[in-house]
Amino acid sequence: MGRFLQIKPMTTAQPGNSAPDTWTRLGGWLFSRRTWLPLPIVAVLLLVPADSGPFSSLTPLTWLGVPVVLLGEGVRLWAVRHIGVISRTRSDRLGPLVRTGPFSLVRNPLYLGNIVLWLGLTMSARLFWLAPLVVALLTFEYHAIVRWEEGLLTTRIGDGYREYLARVPRWRPLIARPISSGESFTWRETLFSERGTLIAIAVGYLLLWVKQLIADS
Repeated sequence: MGRFLQIKPMTTAQPGNSAPDTWTRLGGWLFSRRTWLPLPIVAVLLLVPADSGPFSSLTPLTWLGVPVVLLGEGVRLWAVRHIGVISRTRSDRLGPLVRTGPFSLVRNPLYLGNIVLWLGLTMSARLFWLAPLVVALLTFEYHAIVRWEEGLLTTRIGDGYREYLARVPRWRPLIARPISSGESFTWRETLFSERGTLIAIAVGYLLLWVKQLIADS
């Protein structure tokens, strides 16, 4: 999201604000545990046998997961190139408000990229029945986290952030709007910041390959 990423979880009421609502409290709780939340999805992808129904023989659908993963990671790389390493910090340190690149079109490109990425991995695992469940689960999780982040950042930043909230949508990109350019990080810095996700994707496909070898043996 075009904001000061990322922020130390706070689930208590903010100064001058009313007590947080259910979405805000849930979002703060999920944010503090976001590293571990994908593990159940990982377990299903690796342990549940691939579909043996009518889609099982449609190899192109399985390989279609690869470009979907690349699309999701491409969105993430684009966003990280504009927001930098601040996207990885777990402290309450704030950086400049990012309004360029994908953040000029939608406030949460990193989360959107994550949803597309996980959808692609689910397709590559040939668990097509799981795909809509993964999208629904991640959409629910990220919506709650974003509600918490927005409340916190509105309190900390004020009118500048309120103006950004009013101008750029939370989830639906403004396709027709010109992309705002601005200073960005080098691709070397971007790839270094995103190395954890890139390694995770590579390891994920390696494990899916091993899973297939075991199933075929």
